[in-house]
Amino acid sequence: MGILNLTPDSFSDGGEYDSVDKARLHAELMIAQGAQVIDVGGESTRPGAQPVDPAEEQRRVVPVIEVLADLIADSSARISIDTRNAQTAEAAVRAGATLINDVSASLWPTAADLGVGWIAMHMRADPQTMQNSPVYSDVVGEVREFLVQRAELAVGAGVEEVWVDPGIGFGKTTAHNLDLLAHLDQLVAEGFPVLVGSSRKRFLGELIARSDDGLGPFSRAESSSDFTDATRLVPLDDRADGSLATAMWAMIQGAKMVRVHEVEPAVQGAKIISGNILIP
Repeated sequence: MGILNLTPDSFSDGGEYDSVDKARLHAELMIAQGAQVIDVGGESTRPGAQPVDPAEEQRRVVPVIEVLADLIADSSARISIDTRNAQTAEAAVRAGATLINDVSASLWPTAADLGVGWIAMHMRADPQTMQNSPVYSDVVGEVREFLVQRAELAVGAGVEEVWVDPGIGFGKTTAHNLDLLAHLDQLVAEGFPVLVGSSRKRFLGELIARSDDGLGPFSRAESSSDFTDATRLVPLDDRADGSLATAMWAMIQGAKMVRVHEVEPAVQGAKIISGNILIP
């Protein structure tokens, strides 16, 4: 899944694709590199982000989805809409999206009504408050239980394609993110296809900076909060290796899809993991 943010304030690439032409060119590149899904978003859900009016969100995404629908008409690629608003999901599906990537894990009735796929992501609270000292007794168990419950509700409502996403970086500390990745096989074992999105996330910037500074392993005590001035962060451009490493780990553990900014290395990694690559 290649990321196409149409927002001015996304944490990584806000404002880069602020016209239909720029968005189309980037989507063309990602498809040429092997992306099977283009995930179009018109509202930033980074920590602290302000909500976007659904009408503005639709103004951003619908014209792009209409253009992309023509672009992929003769390919196996598809379009997902990254939204938590039912009206936006409906407009996006009318424009050509076939998958709803739902960070609120609440839109399964909309997916059922529209006859499209649905991705349920786990998030504590909302983007404005989700990183305010998140606490879990058992993050792996709680996330798994929540996602299975939502997935079963969706199946019961008639959604035929249901994915689950542990929500790396959404209401989790660095320790929580690492626990979820380390035990991803437990979520995979529940039987629903798993999507993982760790690309360029803050915890990678923190971990890579610690490694660069020779600080050693990241302790649980140090990771009690994801907002601290105690640790330097490497810039976004320096997180590509960590993004690729966590994406490959997720696939090895059984994830069926990874959401990434850098498509080409992820596709090459996926081919190696699956054995679907020619060796001279």
